[in-house]
Amino acid sequence: MRADVDADAEATPGARESVDAETTDPVERALDAFRAGDPVCVHDFADREGETDIVYPAGAVDEAAVAHMRNDAGGLICVAVSDAVGDAFDLPFLADAIDHPAVDDDPDYDDRSSFSLPVNHRETFTGITDADRAKTIVEVANAAGRVRDDPTAYGPDDFAAEFRAPGHVHVLRGDHDGLAGRTGHTELGLAMAEAVGTAPAAVVCEMLDDETGDALAPADAAAYAARRDIPYVEGATLVEALK
Repeated sequence: MRADVDADAEATPGARESVDAETTDPVERALDAFRAGDPVCVHDFADREGETDIVYPAGAVDEAAVAHMRNDAGGLICVAVSDAVGDAFDLPFLADAIDHPAVDDDPDYDDRSSFSLPVNHRETFTGITDADRAKTIVEVANAAGRVRDDPTAYGPDDFAAEFRAPGHVHVLRGDHDGLAGRTGHTELGLAMAEAVGTAPAAVVCEMLDDETGDALAPADAAAYAARRDIPYVEGATLVEALK
């Protein structure tokens, strides 16, 4: 399985030296990691996507973090922003922006998807390298932080001056009501970001199984997280603590 690719690696990018190893509460461990800029493995719900994502606070993502997600997770690396930030950026939902008969935003796991524009930062080249994607992600987080600090400080023209579409980092828009309105990885990551006071932006990437091609089973994701000393938390536990 993909999560075993580097099981013997010495450390996860951004290893949490500051996190109390004796902390057993999964939410506390997850928030400690997020506060330190480190990843968390989050399983949503068995009756939803049934997937575990590696989730980072977006502002802490660097080249090593992108490599970690593409090697150990293997899904799509996306950056989620809050609904308020999406409004400030004037970001549409992708299904609303595309005029094509193939558009059908009715996924089996939810009422709709969270996808907005795929973007590259204008200072990147192709946009797909670890460095390029890290640059795009961090600058999205920086812009989101500016909106949080002053909702009038950053608008659609500012976003267009910094980012171009199409690109290689999919931006996701969080639900207007947060976890009260939707309980996807988008909202779970954003709820952790809000809880620790970081920019309202989180990176999510699905963990896949190389042997089956399916989502990595929760037990295997939890075992991977334990080997790498990454907090593993159930979505239901996060919702109960952070809603």
